[in-house]
Amino acid sequence: MALSMHKDSANKHMDTSKYVRYTPEQVEALERVYSECPKPSSLRRQQLIRECPILSNIEPKQIKVWFQNRRCREKQRKEASRLQTVNRKLTAMNKLLMEENDRLQKQVSHLVYDNGYMRQQLQSASGTTTDNSCESVVMSGQQQQQQNPTPQHPQRDANNPAGLLAIAEEALAEFLSKATGTAVDWVQMIGMKPGPDSIGIVAVSRNCSGVAARACGLVSLEPTKVAEILKDCPSWFRDCRCLDVLSAIPTGNGGTIELIYMQTYAPTTLAAARDFWMLRYTASLDDGSLVICVRSLTTSTGGPSGPPNTSFVRAEMLPSGYLIRPCEGGGSIIHIVDHVDLDAWSVPEVLRPLYESSKILAQKMTIAALRHIRQIAQETSGEIQYGGGRQPAVLRTFSQRLCRGFNDAVNGFADDGWSLLGSDGVEDVTIMVNSSPSKFLGSQYSTSMFSTFGGGVLCAKASMLLQNVPPALLVRFLREHRSEWADYGVDAYSAACLRASPFAVPCARPGGFPGSQVILPLAHTVEHEEFLEVVRLEGHAFSPEDVALARDMYLLQLCSGVDENAVGASAQLVFAPIDESFADDAPLLPSGFRVIPLDPKTDGPAATRTLDLASTLEVGAGGARPASEADLNSYNLRSVLTIAFQFTFENHLRDNVAAMARQYVRSVVGSVQRVAMAISPSRLSSHAGPKPLPGSPEALTLAQWICRGYRVHTGGELFQVDSQAGDAILKQLWHHSDAILCCSVKTNASPVFTFANQAGLDMLETTLVALQDIMLDKILDEAGRKILCSEFSKIMQQGFAYLPAGLCVSSMGRPLSYEQAITWKVLDDDDSNHCLAFMFINWSFV
Repeated sequence: MALSMHKDSANKHMDTSKYVRYTPEQVEALERVYSECPKPSSLRRQQLIRECPILSNIEPKQIKVWFQNRRCREKQRKEASRLQTVNRKLTAMNKLLMEENDRLQKQVSHLVYDNGYMRQQLQSASGTTTDNSCESVVMSGQQQQQQNPTPQHPQRDANNPAGLLAIAEEALAEFLSKATGTAVDWVQMIGMKPGPDSIGIVAVSRNCSGVAARACGLVSLEPTKVAEILKDCPSWFRDCRCLDVLSAIPTGNGGTIELIYMQTYAPTTLAAARDFWMLRYTASLDDGSLVICVRSLTTSTGGPSGPPNTSFVRAEMLPSGYLIRPCEGGGSIIHIVDHVDLDAWSVPEVLRPLYESSKILAQKMTIAALRHIRQIAQETSGEIQYGGGRQPAVLRTFSQRLCRGFNDAVNGFADDGWSLLGSDGVEDVTIMVNSSPSKFLGSQYSTSMFSTFGGGVLCAKASMLLQNVPPALLVRFLREHRSEWADYGVDAYSAACLRASPFAVPCARPGGFPGSQVILPLAHTVEHEEFLEVVRLEGHAFSPEDVALARDMYLLQLCSGVDENAVGASAQLVFAPIDESFADDAPLLPSGFRVIPLDPKTDGPAATRTLDLASTLEVGAGGARPASEADLNSYNLRSVLTIAFQFTFENHLRDNVAAMARQYVRSVVGSVQRVAMAISPSRLSSHAGPKPLPGSPEALTLAQWICRGYRVHTGGELFQVDSQAGDAILKQLWHHSDAILCCSVKTNASPVFTFANQAGLDMLETTLVALQDIMLDKILDEAGRKILCSEFSKIMQQGFAYLPAGLCVSSMGRPLSYEQAITWKVLDDDDSNHCLAFMFINWSFV
């Protein structure tokens, strides 16, 4: 019997491994089914044999084997294609690195020569003179080598194409010497490592006139497509307000010369915007490369004069551009050079680092261009799939509209219809109004936003200097903890502009209404440096007059720059109310925050943490995490924060909306400053007033009161003290496994938290400093609030109460559960009510 079973098994194996030759007609029939269903079931295979007579002579097992082999071949083909792509990338990257190595060797040779020359000059200067000319000799040598002076030219005929071509050829030669030569002393940016999947090789200038950045990388698009994208500057350069081609002249060599006027936005409210008058030259090189170079036309270069504009400061584009070389097997190698002089001396000294930083230029222009091309390349190849049924181009348009609307609000250009509204005597918040909706039609606004009674848009904005707060960390906190700074009533008023009958102007109330946010991701860029999302604000109404707040509200939100390792990157959080339909052409009225880093100074700690309102902070050194050795390098980190909020208004309510907006922005400024103090990684300024936090005598006293109150009212011990040391009670309370929190007891105000141990902070997902802005009824659900209200009189009379298991939410809106809660009165040394203590037992996130 065993022998028989062995023979049956062998025959079965021979049957399944038997080779079958398929006719072309049979293969065609099987391929049709494979394209619809690569892995058909047994029933589907049997149905296939019945429906196709040409397959009737093939056994079902053989059909199954054919599909297995077909899937295997498909997998091998995809893997081979992927490996070929990686190989092409590595080959191109190797070529790029070899060229970069040659350039660096040339740069080293020049530096060695210059070093020897300077030594010779110093020796001859010290031997022939006794004055202090050595320093001037060194400086003059450096300036001669690094300043890259622009040669002076006589005024060229504006109507002579030959004169413009001469300027273009000079610009081309200078650009190529920067892109592939040693005309600029390039220093590689930290964190930019080359590789097949990296953004590319990025470098910034050192000791040259103006600021410059250079990048080279690989993309899987053809050179003509890359050139088309790069020429469309407003699509990827977020600071570009407009780019107008005023004239285009073909050249004899097949190229094109264009005269271009470009306006850019100012990043803050504290300085004027910049504009450029440039010549752009597009041509093909002998090796098949495409080149696009630009340079400003000035009196020194010659050429026609540009259009004057008193609202802008004229900046200079030094020879810059793009070298696009075809790769073997498809794709392109791109060299980008951006070199500008932004006239930094025309801005306040505190802001000059924004205009003198090559790293900021690299992030805003050079890296942004490369990232945009890579994004489109991956979208074109189908590597990126977005949910929600929207095309990538539509989502990119939303991001561009949010940025553009926010930039328009920050800058408030008169030719867009903006005008300044009188202040209330304090200049910390600027109010501008725009009563010309027609200026915005077809852009980021819509007629549905404006009342039939007449109205417009009002913008309240402010800028300030922050000290020792990483921009990425601050923006990430503002995104995740909206309830720490936003007012729910103001959000509801902003959302009302999308409805036909907006309700009355609210008063900005600190803390707003309890409400949680849910973030729904829409899209992100390749390297996750920017992401688009929808935020749902869940509505709650606690009185009949607040019925408008019961509706859920939606925000379209763009967040960028939250990578703390990105050198010179600004962080931004921009949002606009949308309705539930969220149409592709939905009107957007963006508001938000922008934080731009300033180059750190080395002249010691600053005396104050912010440019204004620093004296109102009531937070001490305990509120921040202790500074470690690693934090010392970033201790002098400074950044500029710009806030802008936009609201629609009806003409008869304009002054009311202005007062509300001014009060609201001041409230947001105060909240952001408290947040900045709480999340600062360095020690706080000694000028900030102390506040009792763990480790201080006041905290020790509070810990003793909490334990004594628990013992007096419940008859039990909160915990057994392991040591007789003075701070033993505080340490055990701080490290207790259950969440212990204290909140104020005031008859005329909602109870707010004043203290929490580490478990309590973890439960609320907050910090000790931000804790003071969280109200008790904000974290409890409706059932919890009802139980607490019913037990409140018992607590005040008996001194304590046990609350049943329930649910609550953290400050980020995350639901959590607890098995039981105990609340008791905490009395001070005079037996007066100091606060209420809560202990949430065995809590966990749901």
